[in-house]
Amino acid sequence: MASYFASFLILVSLPAIFAQEIIHAKIGVNGTTSVAEIDDYFICATLDWWPQTKCNYNQCPWGNASVINLDLSHPLLAKAIQAFKHLRIRIGGSLQDRVVYNVGNLKSPCHPFRKMKDGLFGFSKGCLYMRRWDELNHFFSKTGAIVTFGLNALYGRHLIKRGVWGGDWDSSNTEDLMKYTISKGYQIDSWEFGNELSGSGIGASVGAEQYGKDLIKLKETVNELYKKSASKPSLIAPGGFFDQEWYTKLLQVSGPRVVNVVTHHIYNLGAGVDPSLVSKILDPSHLSKISDTFSNVRHIIQKHGPWASAWVGESGGAYNSGGHHVSDTFVNSFWYLDQLGMASKYNTTVYCRQSLIGGNYGLLNTTTFVPRPDYFSALLWHRLMGKRVLAVDTDASPYLRSYAHCSKGRPGITLLLINLSNQTDFIISVENLMNMNLHANGRKTQRENSFVHSLKKTVSWVGRKASDGPSYREEYHLTPKDGYLRSGIAVLNGIPLKLTDEEEIPTMHPVFNDLNSPLTISPLSIAFVVLPNFDAPACV
Repeated sequence: MASYFASFLILVSLPAIFAQEIIHAKIGVNGTTSVAEIDDYFICATLDWWPQTKCNYNQCPWGNASVINLDLSHPLLAKAIQAFKHLRIRIGGSLQDRVVYNVGNLKSPCHPFRKMKDGLFGFSKGCLYMRRWDELNHFFSKTGAIVTFGLNALYGRHLIKRGVWGGDWDSSNTEDLMKYTISKGYQIDSWEFGNELSGSGIGASVGAEQYGKDLIKLKETVNELYKKSASKPSLIAPGGFFDQEWYTKLLQVSGPRVVNVVTHHIYNLGAGVDPSLVSKILDPSHLSKISDTFSNVRHIIQKHGPWASAWVGESGGAYNSGGHHVSDTFVNSFWYLDQLGMASKYNTTVYCRQSLIGGNYGLLNTTTFVPRPDYFSALLWHRLMGKRVLAVDTDASPYLRSYAHCSKGRPGITLLLINLSNQTDFIISVENLMNMNLHANGRKTQRENSFVHSLKKTVSWVGRKASDGPSYREEYHLTPKDGYLRSGIAVLNGIPLKLTDEEEIPTMHPVFNDLNSPLTISPLSIAFVVLPNFDAPACV
């Protein structure tokens, strides 16, 4: 064991020799109480409606990844979902408010999506046939998926003026879909009402007061149709970009316990064609800007809807299908994991990534179904980060992002450390704020030119007692293959994350490091660090 520790120490420390600077940083974790709590199934991914002809910037990256035509028999699709045991899947997207369900007494013909110049987002209305609905639900049941289905909230409304829709929502098509779903015994965890119709909307909008009244009607429908069911699906809304005045009005009009979950969308990196995507991802000040949105969502829920929880219902980083050779590469994990950590701190209980498959931002390759780097980042989070979120304080520069949770299904805590710097090795001392105040000695950064001296620094943390539990920590270091940030392959502890020869999701092993050895985070790398014996009463 000692020789293994020594070998790994040399491995992880080599980059420090060549780094332009070495900085010692303290990270204090308060394990006394949790500051927020996430859902057991926090990680969520979306399936969208976009047909093959959805194109942006002279690219058409959706292929056959639509809800309508996705190959549900592909073995990698099932394996990718089953690796999470129970993965949340949200069915929805821009075209959901144009989907008609081919069931019951339709008032108009039901046809597949087709290109249409004057249509919403350039497409006609589309059709969900019950044969396909059956196939989807059988697949979800087989893979253990937890399903959220986004409903058409424009059905029956009329266009008042450019981009603005009015009139009462016609619930008949939704009611027929729900009746069919119940009759088949399909398990839907939650029904979501509408997509990006809040505020000024994206392509279309509906006023908050009308939306709130329609939600009351939908809640009554759900209660009535599911009154004999063992479990009742949650009602989720509005699935749009956060507009404080609009969201507040919605909660005020709909009233207590109508909406169970308040959802909002995030695309804080801008357009997929933006040449500065990578620089935004690696800019801590840019990443932190979205914290105001998380804070404001939390505030309006506390004030106007304390019965509801908050979800990020859709987030792909860069909009219009994501950035080619950015969203589908290792560098995107800096943005993605930072989002997961930040969202958790603000009581966001579920985070839905756009998308599971489809577009440049899909967790799986659109044509081969092979997992991309962000898939493995999501899987590590899901397996290591527990429900309870802990407060973190640090004297490090903003380029070292740090988050802490109780470990999942085991004692201790897990840290997520993200080094955005391209020239700094951080040697980290982890301290327990139960027994010390990080600020007592002032906030200062220690810079060392001597690599030999830096090795004398040790990890400082407070366990229950020396003999109680493991005397090591577990580390999962993520880097890009060959050091190329836009690589399509992530490397875990020096081993590329690829499918096995049998086309299975690879096992992701940690390295075990003695607690008294330095904890080093190399430039432009990410690490999950498990401290099994960290004294955290909040985690008991």
